[in-house]
Amino acid sequence: MNEQTRNAIFGVSEKLARNYGAQNITDLSLKANLPDRQKVYNIMEELQKISFPGYFGTEKNLSGEAIADGVLIPLYEKLKTQIRIALTGEEEKEWVEERAEELTLAFLKEIPKVQDLLMKDVEAQLAGDPAANSIDEVILAYPGLYTIFVYRYAHVLYQLQVPLLPRIMSEYAHGKTGIDINPGATIGEYFFIDHGTGIVIGETAIIGNGVKIYQGVTLGALSTRKGQALSGIKRHPTIEDNVIIYANATILGGNTVVGRNATVAGNTFVTESIPADAKVSAMMPELQVKMCGTCDKNKK
Repeated sequence: MNEQTRNAIFGVSEKLARNYGAQNITDLSLKANLPDRQKVYNIMEELQKISFPGYFGTEKNLSGEAIADGVLIPLYEKLKTQIRIALTGEEEKEWVEERAEELTLAFLKEIPKVQDLLMKDVEAQLAGDPAANSIDEVILAYPGLYTIFVYRYAHVLYQLQVPLLPRIMSEYAHGKTGIDINPGATIGEYFFIDHGTGIVIGETAIIGNGVKIYQGVTLGALSTRKGQALSGIKRHPTIEDNVIIYANATILGGNTVVGRNATVAGNTFVTESIPADAKVSAMMPELQVKMCGTCDKNKK
């Protein structure tokens, strides 16, 4: 390395040092007080084994005692550690351990309910997609089901007000599948996602039972210009039971309600409520077709 290059690198380092001096990200204790993302991902793998034991699990004995000793107790310890770390700085330290134990146990108590919901979601995927050949294919290969799986467990942690972990989980699924479901969204039974890429479901969205959503759909807010001032305010739409929303539809606003059994066609932009049993579509853009005889074939 020549002197000129060394000096240039030193110049970069000085600029970084100035940046760090003005920022609050240089405390080396931060990492110790933040959840370990890889360990959170490992917890998700354990939850996948619990939810679909014949597909991802290794336990041959599925009696209650075997499930407790072989699966749930190890999961409890791993999750409690990450929750305790996430709580550090949120509460008085002497209460953190006790609170982490309470939250972890509350989460474990919800697992049977979530596991049952997930099997209903599997049924919805199989019934809703004519290209699905079997339950095996849905569980092993469908990105929509994987994202729903992660969402349902992240939502439990969100409801328990556990910091950081729900979003770490949901963004991991987002990165793997291209489907973005905020853990705060409320989603009913038999939820069906087809294809899925590009779907966005916001934090305060409410989705009923038997809803079908296709790729590119956005359930979003009308405006986020006020930023944190909108936190806690319902800003995403409500989708009632048995609604179908086709590809690339956009539905915005906290006061927007799509009534039960309604159908929203693809590429439709919706900012006001839709009554039950309605079919909504945007007017097809005018197409222009030129026959080859009118084309300038010599144009390059």
